[in-house]
Formats: sequence, structure tokens, C-alpha cells
Amino acid sequence: MSPVLRVDLDAFAANLARIRARVEPAQHMLVVKDDAYGHGLEQIVRRAWREGVRWFGAFDVRTGAEVRRVVGADARVFVWIAASDAELLAALDLDLDIGVGDIALLDDVARLASGARARVHLKIDTGLHRNGIRPEEWDAATRRAAEYEASGAIVVEGIWSHLAEASDEEDDAAAAVFAAAVETARGAGLDPRLRHLAASAASFERPTFRGDLVRVGAFAYGIRPAGGPGEDDLGIRRIASLVAPVVAVEADRVRVAIGSVHGLPSTLAGSVSVGTPVGLRPLIHIGALESAVGAWREALPGDEIVVYGEGAASATDLAEQIGTIGEEIAVRVSPLVERVWD
Repeated sequence: MSPVLRVDLDAFAANLARIRARVEPAQHMLVVKDDAYGHGLEQIVRRAWREGVRWFGAFDVRTGAEVRRVVGADARVFVWIAASDAELLAALDLDLDIGVGDIALLDDVARLASGARARVHLKIDTGLHRNGIRPEEWDAATRRAAEYEASGAIVVEGIWSHLAEASDEEDDAAAAVFAAAVETARGAGLDPRLRHLAASAASFERPTFRGDLVRVGAFAYGIRPAGGPGEDDLGIRRIASLVAPVVAVEADRVRVAIGSVHGLPSTLAGSVSVGTPVGLRPLIHIGALESAVGAWREALPGDEIVVYGEGAASATDLAEQIGTIGEEIAVRVSPLVERVWD
């Protein structure tokens, strides 16, 4: 008996519809990094394509290649990490949109494009210091990009950045830097048709930040922000339930077939409850392959406990107990755990 991650693809589709309605007229770029946040990239991407998603944020070239394989040539696939010439050449061959966060990478893309006319999104560092061109270098970067575009090596499709989402004041300041960067790019002779700054939280709460694209991952998977509004407030549904069977019943506890090897953080022990056939029970201990849950009358081997998901806490509820975020709980679920898509 082994743990299972059950993924409700209809709930996922409902979340996509909610996001689309919330952010229109901006388009939704579905972020699918880390095996679609641990939910299974192929099944998630196929369903998203069926539901009308046409932009995918893949993070790295390997994931971008997998998205391209699954949904074909018509999808727009954005990657923002390419660590070598080989990866850049693969991105060009796969016709991926490439996020460029420094001038050296811009030079490399132009050098390797070889008539392919690479689609580039220039990233301005708005203060998060996360792989972006510094404001003091932005003017030079945009002028060089304009030269490359005039030569036919690249086309600057977009300007983008990340927000810290730490406070409204910090995000307002970042948005001002972003807006100025777009104007500087236009002054250099570029005509980027896509501006994308906002991820999940900002795309829902700050309409002026939406631009032309929003990069939404967590909310699509029903993962609410730590310390923020609940799923009901956001209008999103949890799509995953991590479940495990009871393997033995003892006097004061039951042992269940899930542990740290499967991705369950050991620090959760003693701080959270899990779902059982008779309601919530404390998670007492987390071992490597098995964990212990508070006993209930008539517990039997084969009974199912829910670590997070329907009938229990959410991934973010667990995360808040150990000072992290729901996405971290989701992506920790090991590939050893079977995924089942309903």
C-alpha cells in the first residue's frame, strides 16, 4: 500500500475559467514549472490546452521542450532560464520565447539565432534582484536589443519582471520602474507588444499591474497565498489531495504509509491534523516511509487518511505551520508518489 496524489482536472479547469474571467483582457500564461507544481506536467498541459490556454510559462528549456512535445507548434512557451549555448540552441530550435535578464545573454541569443529571429522578452530588475537587467544598464540593453532587432537576429516580443508581493508600497515602486523601462524601450526604437509583470496574487488584486499577460501558476492549482485570502475568497478550488492508507493500528495511534521519503516535511509532526474517516486527527510523527496519526475507534488497515486536500487542511494551511508557502508543500511530493488524474 502506497500514498497517492489525486488530481481533479475538472477543478483545475474551473480554476482556469476563474482566472480568465478575473484577468481579462490580459491573457493567462499558465506556469508549469516543477512538473506543473508536482501535479503532472503532461496531463495538466493537455487539459489547459483543451480549456483554451495558449501561453505556458515553463521556466527552463527542458520543461519548455516537454510542453512543446505535448501540445505542438501552436502553443507559446516562455522560458527564462537557459544556462548554456546548447540550451539556447534547443530553445531556438523549439521556437520558444526566451526571457533575457542580462546583456551577456542577449548577446548570446543574437549570436546563436543565425537567422531564426529569436523571440526575446527583456527583463528589467524592478528591485527584487531576481535575474533582471539593472535599471542603470537598461538604456544600453534596449539600444543593443534594437540593433539586434534591426539586423534580423531577434524580435523583442515583450518586457517583463517579477514583483516581490511583499507590500503595496514596494509593488507600486516596482511597477513605476517597470513602466519607465517600457517607455525607455520604446524610446530606443523597440515596439514590445507584451508587458507581463503580475503573477497569481497581483493579477487578482492589482488590475493596473496585469498588462498584456499574467503569469499565474499557484492559483490555477488551487493553492492560496500564505497569510492571504482563502480559496473561497479567491474563487478557486483545491485540485489535489495527498492521501495514504493505514498500514497498522496500535493502541494510541495508527501507522500510515507516507513519510519524509515521499516528500512530507518532518517538521509538520505535532503541528497539524490530517483527515480520517471520522474527522481530523493529529499527525504525531513523521518517519522515512511511515508516519503516525492519532488513533480512532474501529480504525482498520486500508483506511485512507488525507494529508492535504478534500476533507483536510490545504497545502498552504500546512505550509503556514512551518513558515513556508503552499507551492513548496506541493512540489515536495516525490515522484515516488503515484499521481491519479480524475
